[in-house]
Amino acid sequence: MRHSDLARLTFLTTTARSATIAALGLGAFAISAPALAADDQAASQTAPQSGAEASASAPVGVQDIIVTARRRSESVQTIPVAVQAISAETVQARDLTSLEKIAAATPQFTVARASNGAGAQLTMRGIGSSATSIGIEQSVAIVVDSVYYGQGRVINEGFFDLARVEILKGPQALFYGKNATAGVISLTTADPGKDREILARVGYELNARQLYGEAIYSTPLNDSLGLRLAVRGSKMFGGFYRNAANVQSYPTFDVATGTTNAHTAQPAAKDQPQERELIGRATLKYDPGGGLTMTLKASGSYNETEGNGWNYSAVRCPTGATALNPAYPCDGGFRLYQNNMPADIAQATPYGRSNGELYNLYKSWAVTGTINYDLENVTLNSVTNYSWNNNKFACDCDFLGGGVWATENATYHAFSQELRALTKFDSPVNVMVGGLYQKTKREFFQAVLFANIENSAAPDGMRYVAYAKDSQTDGETLSAYGQAIWKILPTVEATAGVRYTHETKKSYFTQPYVNPALTGIFRPQSAAANGTLYGNQTFDDWSPDVTLSWKPTSDIMLYGAYKTAYKSGGFSNSAINSSLVTNNPSGDLAFNPERGRGFEAGIKTTLFDRQLRANLTLYNFKYTDLQIDYFNAQVFSYVTYNAGAARSKGVELELEYAPRQVPGLSLHGTLNYNRARYENFIAPCWSGQSIAAGCSLRTADGQPRQDLSGAPTAAAPEWTATAGVSYETDVGNGLKVGGNIDTRTTSSYLGSSFGDPYTRQKAYAVLDAGFHIGSADDRWQFAVLGKNLTNKFYFIGGGTAPLTGAGTGTNNATLGDIIGYGSMPRTVRLQATFRY
Repeated sequence: MRHSDLARLTFLTTTARSATIAALGLGAFAISAPALAADDQAASQTAPQSGAEASASAPVGVQDIIVTARRRSESVQTIPVAVQAISAETVQARDLTSLEKIAAATPQFTVARASNGAGAQLTMRGIGSSATSIGIEQSVAIVVDSVYYGQGRVINEGFFDLARVEILKGPQALFYGKNATAGVISLTTADPGKDREILARVGYELNARQLYGEAIYSTPLNDSLGLRLAVRGSKMFGGFYRNAANVQSYPTFDVATGTTNAHTAQPAAKDQPQERELIGRATLKYDPGGGLTMTLKASGSYNETEGNGWNYSAVRCPTGATALNPAYPCDGGFRLYQNNMPADIAQATPYGRSNGELYNLYKSWAVTGTINYDLENVTLNSVTNYSWNNNKFACDCDFLGGGVWATENATYHAFSQELRALTKFDSPVNVMVGGLYQKTKREFFQAVLFANIENSAAPDGMRYVAYAKDSQTDGETLSAYGQAIWKILPTVEATAGVRYTHETKKSYFTQPYVNPALTGIFRPQSAAANGTLYGNQTFDDWSPDVTLSWKPTSDIMLYGAYKTAYKSGGFSNSAINSSLVTNNPSGDLAFNPERGRGFEAGIKTTLFDRQLRANLTLYNFKYTDLQIDYFNAQVFSYVTYNAGAARSKGVELELEYAPRQVPGLSLHGTLNYNRARYENFIAPCWSGQSIAAGCSLRTADGQPRQDLSGAPTAAAPEWTATAGVSYETDVGNGLKVGGNIDTRTTSSYLGSSFGDPYTRQKAYAVLDAGFHIGSADDRWQFAVLGKNLTNKFYFIGGGTAPLTGAGTGTNNATLGDIIGYGSMPRTVRLQATFRY
């Protein structure tokens, strides 16, 4: 279920301290850079290093990172794109091995883990998609080895053995196509090298009592063929959240016999998620010379947890306790209240486990083949991919032990083929052209249990089910794009491009079983009219992109760009076919594309003999036809529709200072201002919103509405800042030591997409740190890695808890309880790495 198929659905003291730390760190860059640069230049003139001395020393100056943000290899400082690049070394040093960990370290990017629906809400600069529908693609695209992964469930993938991470902010339609309206997280996995590499890593996380291990074997098989094998496994003996639920009674009324039967729901696992994970990847790279390289990657992932909505915390309630269970306090924290399904009921329900336990089981595999052929005047590229994932779960879907459960089985298949050509003529104008074909299939089944009813005369597996859903969407996409690259002057470059996308989606949705007592609310498949809903959709889009850049010197670049965005329309596979909807029920499930357009400008600099990197970006983008998914309690239906607009505008500053006088030292920080606001948005009211609180409008059929024009979007803090320092140095006796301290500060924001002020998360700050010691030749290393060391609880998204809140749009509305998608608590990892 998506939150529940039953319900409607500054800086503070701590923040100020962290902001001060950030400001001092950023100020130190500006104050000390010129003086140290002058000192260093003088020193280098009088005592230049020999090649041997330079190679033996620690890295000096800011390090360059090669990225593929424009589908070609370029330095991060030379491309006219707002991109934050993270090297493989930083990924390991800061343990950025999942999308949630990357988000926790990145300003203006959030990942809110959800129990069901899409599985997650990814938001960039205040633009993101609700997690409540499995049919809505995310606005932040996840790209792995040049292949698009659009499902929110991708957060269950573990990412390790990475070559780099690229965070592209703002619309990226030209090179990444549909569903990259807010940005792209591009992950590139490591390839085999020219030398043999053997790595073993073991670690233990103290809070969740998690044991993990990695093994990497990379070797040349001959002069032109290399192999790389990587595997990671982990097991938690505890968890991040503590379940404090009590035993619950769940009597059911048999509508076939008129009898009542007693059942007992035991508390779910005390420690959650108790994750078990296994990930593997095999890579073959063929490089015979002559400009040809061929790479084949095959990967698989297995992730299983005890509990499903294990990060759902009751954070704010009118009475201070939860409405469903007044014995449960409502004060947030790393605590939840959830019950297993009664064991006898679970045994009779599809995808229920014999002991009734709550769980989430994610499995995936993918194969990607890449061919690059670098000819004299043109580079050809081909990327072929097939991927598959399946997610099953059983959840306590009111999240407070209120007697609502659901099980689900969802599968996603995708095949894609992309071809590109980039010319390299010795002329002012060159071009890139490309094309993409993609075919997808989403299969969805869900069984929902509630209302204390059963039917002993029901088909097998449906006795305790209130209603079941079955849905499927087949999609096909054809896309072509091109870009002209004009070198107007040696220092001035203009690019202009456009992407055309044509896609079709064929869908159906039906409810194969509905308990006879509920056919007045849920329309069964056997209904004479609208028993099965269909959606045959066709979309076409042109997304242009124009950029002008100027390099007055080799270390300074200024650029401006006009960009557009396109996000696919679709069909809400996890909705409800409500019997109360008599006018176009199929229209409640179908939605049109979301689009955006706007401007971006920036300056990228590498100053003081490559000791200081300073980048500044300004942006202003408007998004129209927002895809909104909400629960309409009046007709008991989820509705996904296009309405309103939003604008995201702001400025971002990124600094890194690496003084040559102190090799191995890096000071880094960011300061971001973002204003994401709705425009012209007549929106659904949040559950329990009264007329006095703004729910004062009505649609033609009497549905309550509010005017959210000028209100902030969800997960959109106005200010974020990061500051950090890292240092590594040789200490003699063949040893070196290093460490890092990093902080991120965030101003307050709303967790709800509907302006609910009770979902406001106050400003907060988090602190990460790490320390390592090892051999100077990197043969071995011991490390301690800490994240969120102050154990700060905060929630990223949130809304009204199921079965709470009433009277929406009246003078006698009752506020509901607020549940938030909680953060990760403090984690401390002890880790040992050995290389050969």
